[in-house]
Amino acid sequence: MVVSAITTLPAPTRPGAVVDEGSWSVDDAFWDKVFPLLPPAPSHERGGRPRSDDRAIFSAIFYILRTGIQWRALPRGFGVAPTTVHARFQQWCADGLFARLHAASLEAYAGAWGIDWLWLSVDGGMTKAPLGGEATGPNPTDRGKGGTKRSLVTDARGEVIGFAVAGANRNDHLLLSETLDALAAPRPEPTPQNPQNVCLDKGYDYQSSRDALAERGYTAHIRTRGEESRDLRTIPGYHPRRWVVERAHSWLNRFRRILVRWEKKVDNYIAMIQLACAYHTFGTAAKAAPG
Repeated sequence: MVVSAITTLPAPTRPGAVVDEGSWSVDDAFWDKVFPLLPPAPSHERGGRPRSDDRAIFSAIFYILRTGIQWRALPRGFGVAPTTVHARFQQWCADGLFARLHAASLEAYAGAWGIDWLWLSVDGGMTKAPLGGEATGPNPTDRGKGGTKRSLVTDARGEVIGFAVAGANRNDHLLLSETLDALAAPRPEPTPQNPQNVCLDKGYDYQSSRDALAERGYTAHIRTRGEESRDLRTIPGYHPRRWVVERAHSWLNRFRRILVRWEKKVDNYIAMIQLACAYHTFGTAAKAAPG
């Protein structure tokens, strides 16, 4: 997605108003999904300063997610202080708002399209983590610089239904169990008539991966070393089923706060991923609506 640079942002003029940030905005449709999931606001029976508007703060968090800017670089046009936005983000992380939002998006997606459990895909992707922090480690593909790994599991259409985060030096197959156990949507029981297949690349070609899948009732489809290269050469138009999880990593990288991890706390980084996944999945669910 190509987005234009933003130079001037008008200030909100009424409670609940948001900055006009173009493709970075939180529109009414998305806000209507978020609002019922917000925790109750604390009471101000003893007075004090009025509470900053939830929508303005959520819009500011979404802006940071999309652009990757520093918290303190937040444009004044949002009408809220960066310290207030960060404090509310921490409160919402602790409350589980972003986990609820991801789960709600998958519920909407299941109602609109149905989660396709027949062919799941799992794969890991590494990204930079310049500030280090929890669940980071030396990236073997980036001269040992600090990095983090996100391991995604997607349904057959490529929607993220679960993920795990670890240091960049953690091998993919060692994250498989944690990833499969992190589903954000209820999983139906697999049956002989409705099996649940999991597609994996050669990085998971270990007995421990097959055992982890079997223990959970999944059917493993692991490409052995050299097998996929042969098929790409010999089968015209061949595409692995698991390309959808690679596309999901590409989608997430459009959110620049995820492309480069600046959060030292792993819970904060997980919350950013959950917000990005929720935004994308709600969008997919809406495409099934009439008109």
